This record gives sequence, C-alpha cells and structure tokens, in this order.
Amino acid sequence: MILLETLNSHPVYAIAVAFLFSLLIGSFLNVVIYRVPKMMELEWQAQLEEMQGKEPEQETFNLAVPHSSCPKCGHRIRWYENIPVLSYLMQRGRCNGCQTKISLRYPSVELFTAIVSAFVVYLYGLNTVSLAVVFFTWVLICLTLIDYDTQLLPDNITLPLLWLGLLINSFGAFTSLHMAVAGAMVGYLSLWSIYWVFKLLTGKEGMGYGDFKLLAALGAWAGVDQLPLIILFSSLVGAIFGIMMIVLKQHERQNPIPFGPYLAVAGWITLIWGQEITYQYLQFISV
Repeated sequence: MILLETLNSHPVYAIAVAFLFSLLIGSFLNVVIYRVPKMMELEWQAQLEEMQGKEPEQETFNLAVPHSSCPKCGHRIRWYENIPVLSYLMQRGRCNGCQTKISLRYPSVELFTAIVSAFVVYLYGLNTVSLAVVFFTWVLICLTLIDYDTQLLPDNITLPLLWLGLLINSFGAFTSLHMAVAGAMVGYLSLWSIYWVFKLLTGKEGMGYGDFKLLAALGAWAGVDQLPLIILFSSLVGAIFGIMMIVLKQHERQNPIPFGPYLAVAGWITLIWGQEITYQYLQFISV
C-alpha cells in the first residue's frame, strides 16, 4: 500500500515501473505467442495417435520446457541474451551461435507491450482498474499475433479472459455484472448467427468459433451496450486493412483474413474510450 501510494504520488515513477516491468512481460508474451499453437498441435497429434491405437510420444513441450534456443543452430539462449530489447541491440539482431538474423518482431512485441502498458497507467494511475486493463492488453496482444500467425484463437486464453471479465465486473469495474453477462451472451450469439447465415448462403465458413468466444470475452469486459461499437470498429478496420493488403498484393484474395486482430483492437479501444465515444455520438445526433 505504501509503495502504491508513493508511486501514485509520483506518476512518472509509476509509468516508468509499468514500462520496465511490461518489457519483461513482453518477452514472456513472445514465448506464449510461439509456443501455445505448438502445444495445441502436439496435443491434437497425441489425440490422433490415441484414436489410431498408437502410443503417443511423451515429448515435453510447454511454456517452460524446453529452454529457448536458436531454431537454426540450437544455441541455447542464456539469460543475458534474453534481456528485452537490450540483448537484441547488443547482439545487433543476430544469434550469438550462428549469426542468423533474429526477427525484429521479438523486440517490437516487447517494446509495444511496454509502451501500451505505460500508457494505460498514465491514463488510470496505478490501481486495480489499470492493472486489469494492463492484463487485458497483454492477453489481447497474444491473441492478436497468434491469430495472425495461425488463424487460431486458443480456448485456454479466450475462455479465462471471458471469466475474468465477469469476475472483475462483479465488482463493477467497467460495467455492471448483468451487463457483462449479457455482453458475453450476445457477443457469442451475434457472431455465431452471422457465421451460420453466411454458411447457409455461401456454403463457406466466414469466421472461426474462436472469434465468437473472443467477442464474448470482450462483451464480458465492456458490457453489452458496447458491443455495437466493437463490431463496427472491427468491421471497419478489417475492411480497410483487407482491401489495402489485397491492393498491395500482400494477400491473396481467396485466402481468409483473420478477424481476431481487428476484434482485439476494437475491444481495447472500446474498453478505454467506448463510453466517451458513445456519449459524444449521442450529443452529436441530438444537436
């Protein structure tokens, strides 16, 4: 309590602490983004082998094991080679073992996580609400990049996010509990309905079930009254980026575009500024 009071009385310190701590979290998020889909793939493979009557290979692969290493030469990454951003700069973006270039994405995720988390603390101060929004932000960063890479939104991330939203709003953090419950239900059913209408009309799947669960989680955090704003923002951003990618020939027209990243961006904006945006809109149309 004394530490929190001290940090809140000096906002610059609170923002700095949030930035530095979130750099470390960003490094962990890189692990989650890479390993969770691999863990899912290994689990599916084990289930398939069991169905075929085979003995699944007992390969240990989780967020802690095996230790991080270079995918090309197998060089084990030591602790001083894994300092967020700094290690990348000191190594000039290359592996110490084989000098293979390290993707710029790793320090980018670390730095982006730190900047956005510090911004949240700048907006709210260092309190329960800001800590909840910061955690919400970390989870959305993971889901965004996992969906972008694999077009998967893992249940073991989206469902805990949903339940956490309901738990937090049982104390009225962002909305009332009944609005949060309604948000989760309507969020899921709205995309589920669109999915089936689209499939019946075209015979194709327009989105995955993970999108339903993600919108349900966003509804649990922001409330049912904010769902139209989330859907509107995500649709607009998705349409703009999709058209741009096709025009710039960075995406084949027939290939599906993951919708999760646009839901995540829209949900984050809506949780922070949704009430204000809605109020300004109502003021505008009442003029």
